[in-house]
Amino acid sequence: MIDLSPVFVPKAADVLAETLREQILNGRLGVGSLLPNERELSERAGLSRTSVREALRILEVEGLIATRTGRNGGSEVVRPTSATLERSIGIFIRGHNIRNQSVLEVREAIEPQAARLAALHHQADDWAALEQAHEKLLHAGEDIPAFLQANLDWHVSVVRASHNELLIAFISAISSSVYAATDLAGFNSADVRHAVGVAHQRVMEAIGARQADSAARRMGRHVGAYVHSVSTRDDVKETA
Repeated sequence: MIDLSPVFVPKAADVLAETLREQILNGRLGVGSLLPNERELSERAGLSRTSVREALRILEVEGLIATRTGRNGGSEVVRPTSATLERSIGIFIRGHNIRNQSVLEVREAIEPQAARLAALHHQADDWAALEQAHEKLLHAGEDIPAFLQANLDWHVSVVRASHNELLIAFISAISSSVYAATDLAGFNSADVRHAVGVAHQRVMEAIGARQADSAARRMGRHVGAYVHSVSTRDDVKETA
């Protein structure tokens, strides 16, 4: 008896999208390059214009091209942004109902190393962004949304100061989920807000002194406290 596995035949649009995607990513089609119009792509690829249109939509969703309509319209190769990654990760988090604790655990895994790199590589404009976010946090008072936004801005600023493109892109992508994970009733009391300010100051002291190991340890304790707080809160809810 012949042993056969199911044969997967990709859609024509997926094949065309993969062909164009590879040429974009390997640099053959550089940023700013204009793709042929739908009719020409259809003729060259031997595909229907419906398949071509679907392939272009796939690349547009991936953030690899921007398509304009009208007489002077067309598809232009663009550089992917963190907004594309943010949209995909946001859909994944919501679609899988990812727990707040899991989101904060990602911070605990990433941000201490980001603080280490920030201590080594930060520049004057990075430090200015950190100070500005820290001042906004300290002066937020009872305005919880302002406190949460300043807190988020401060953490993103630390990662940006690392000058590691992948860390920056990933943290920027999950930033809205991090905001939601820290916007919890009873989680941002006056005592907690004060403790956050103190923790940020200690991390900044280490970054400013370019003490990489100390910056990593202090950031680890800080974000670890968030994870512990959410974990304890969830345990209490489950036993209630």
